[in-house]
Amino acid sequence: MAWDFETDSEFQGDLDWALEFVKNEVEPLDLVLDDPYDKANETAMAIVRPLQQQVKDRRLWACHLGAELGGPGYGQLKLALLNEILGRSRWAPTVFGCQAPDSGNAEILAHYGTAEQKERFLRPLLKGDISTCYSMTEPHAGADPALFTTSAVREGGDWVINGSKWFSSNASVSSLFIVMAVTDAEAGPYRGMSMFLVPAGTPGLEIVRDVHVGSLGHHSTHGYLRYSDVRVPADHLLGEEGGAFAVAQTRLGGGRMHHAMRTLAQVKQAFDMMCERAVSRQTRAGTLASFQMTRERIADSWIEMEQFRLLVLRTAWLLDKHRDYRLVRKDIAAVKVAMPKVFHDVTQRALHLHGALGVSDEMPLTGMLIDAEVMALVDGPTEVHKETLAKDILAGYLPAAGEFPTAHLPGRRMAARQRYAELLEHAIGNDDPSPAAMVATEGR
Repeated sequence: MAWDFETDSEFQGDLDWALEFVKNEVEPLDLVLDDPYDKANETAMAIVRPLQQQVKDRRLWACHLGAELGGPGYGQLKLALLNEILGRSRWAPTVFGCQAPDSGNAEILAHYGTAEQKERFLRPLLKGDISTCYSMTEPHAGADPALFTTSAVREGGDWVINGSKWFSSNASVSSLFIVMAVTDAEAGPYRGMSMFLVPAGTPGLEIVRDVHVGSLGHHSTHGYLRYSDVRVPADHLLGEEGGAFAVAQTRLGGGRMHHAMRTLAQVKQAFDMMCERAVSRQTRAGTLASFQMTRERIADSWIEMEQFRLLVLRTAWLLDKHRDYRLVRKDIAAVKVAMPKVFHDVTQRALHLHGALGVSDEMPLTGMLIDAEVMALVDGPTEVHKETLAKDILAGYLPAAGEFPTAHLPGRRMAARQRYAELLEHAIGNDDPSPAAMVATEGR
């Protein structure tokens, strides 16, 4: 048997160190520093750089990359266990060099970039010197590539990009924009789009405005961008022409899992806040924990949280086993669907238990509730992944062969009688009477 729910002792030591390090050194940064992606903030960088060096000394830097791509090669399962800790803090992924969307952008640069592209863009990204922006979704189309209209046309030795992009995270502080554009409208979304590298400051690249999440505004921003005759050299094509969809899927499969791993930590934080409130808040009849309804909500939350955690870890294990996102697509879709619901439900219960304090800006719960809805939208809305999951499941089933379902009891009963007909007839004709026959004989 190969089942084992323990981590090897060496990596468990790394996890124990990471937990104490994040709690004591990194989480306080969330309360005093602003945007983790703003590398121009000298005050923040002066504090963060020494912390990043400690992470590098522990060989926990950029763990999302395999050994062949310059990372430690720990795999998705170990990464899940680490990200379960890093999700506690807004700054922790940056301190550990695996923050989204930079982590996914680093993956596709490593997989598809030329030597020159890696030297110019990937090297400083992996060192933590720059932030990057993944510019894909569009105002009228959302994340549906079949509706994209941003185009790139070849003119001599350049590509010229025109169009608008929506919700491009960290655009205002990024040094590089990875842009998906239509290069052959007749070929369709799977072969007609290409990916381009656009350095910040390229003429024609305009940040129309920065968009924040929620009315209170989160620290990170999401740019509404306009590309007006943005001209980049031909060697700024990432991957092959027409290959944008394959490039995008390389980063999105891992990205969905990384979001789930970090979300686990936030769900646990909401759960901890709920339990602490339950045993602390006094009413005329006792603490909130003394009420049956409170205990029911805590039990439901723990069960949902643990079920989700096991689903995430199992899917990470499958990714390590198959090393192919396509073979684990169904499981990743299930994780993506479960993630926002568990996050929302546990957070909402915690918020409600805190009463007026819960909806105030003196607790983090309202922001977490919005984050739960963000997780239902990023990397494809929940509905899309439910469709993917259901289609993959149904592909493994065949229609019933006859008029009735295969589980129809009369048909199954008849088939069973036919299968054991000879034995049943032998038992009936046997000289040794059955118990029923013996009872009948004694009654004569």
